[in-house]
Amino acid sequence: MLNSTLLMSSAHYFGNDHKLNPYYEDGATVDTAKAEAEHAGIREALRAAGAEIVTVDAPPTSQDGVYTANWALVRGGRALMATLPPSRQSEEAWARDRLAELGYQIDHLPLPWRFSGQGDALVCGDLVFCGAGYRSDESALEYAAQHFGLERIQLQTLPLLNDDGTPHINAASGWPDSYWYDIDLTLSVLREPDSLGKGLIAYCPEAFTPQSRERLAELDSVDTIEIAESEARQSFACNLVSTGTTVVMSDSAPQLRADVESAGLAVITPHVDELAKGGGYIRCTSLWI
Repeated sequence: MLNSTLLMSSAHYFGNDHKLNPYYEDGATVDTAKAEAEHAGIREALRAAGAEIVTVDAPPTSQDGVYTANWALVRGGRALMATLPPSRQSEEAWARDRLAELGYQIDHLPLPWRFSGQGDALVCGDLVFCGAGYRSDESALEYAAQHFGLERIQLQTLPLLNDDGTPHINAASGWPDSYWYDIDLTLSVLREPDSLGKGLIAYCPEAFTPQSRERLAELDSVDTIEIAESEARQSFACNLVSTGTTVVMSDSAPQLRADVESAGLAVITPHVDELAKGGGYIRCTSLWI
């Protein structure tokens, strides 16, 4: 089952001191208790959707350890570990140890490429939808696809630009930045293809280059739902988790909810806004293992 078992940590150390993406707001404070309550609400919603939840402690050394989706790409008992931005690098050893304790074979990239784990690699049957340029290098994604025997659908989202049209470099990471810095902010897998029919994905066309939109239009094994840019960016509509029958998604994306329900899927909508201050949402807090 899609997202049958999910790894979650906690929001106990969540913060916003390191402004790793454009969603951070200057002067915004984080209410840890509220973030923890939201995280618990996501966890219970995922359980209600039919997913098994495996919990581990969050690393006390990183404000972003709540976002376990970035720790690795996991398939068939093997975990290909991520390489994270500088302020999150302490999570790498933590994630490796937690996954090893759970019995997963730990694999590493052969070169020090950037790799955002599941955040930039969304599996849909034998396909893996990949985003590069911000948190992941295309070479890492090509390796990950080959490592797990998946067909890579390489996509490119639009960069954040300075006033002069040059790519904006994030001051905290030193890497190029985008509102769509991970692909799970602008594309989601709702149903995998099987013997009974096509898969189903949802995506925001305005977030992608024309070439990537064409690539998505060419796919014949999945149907698509288009998400409005306003819902994708302001409501984190794409950053959802589906079990193939039930979708756990934003409670402020009514058009996507209507489209998902029209496709025959049930919907659960926990309320999330404190965790969004870190530029992450429901998908980001759970790693499919």
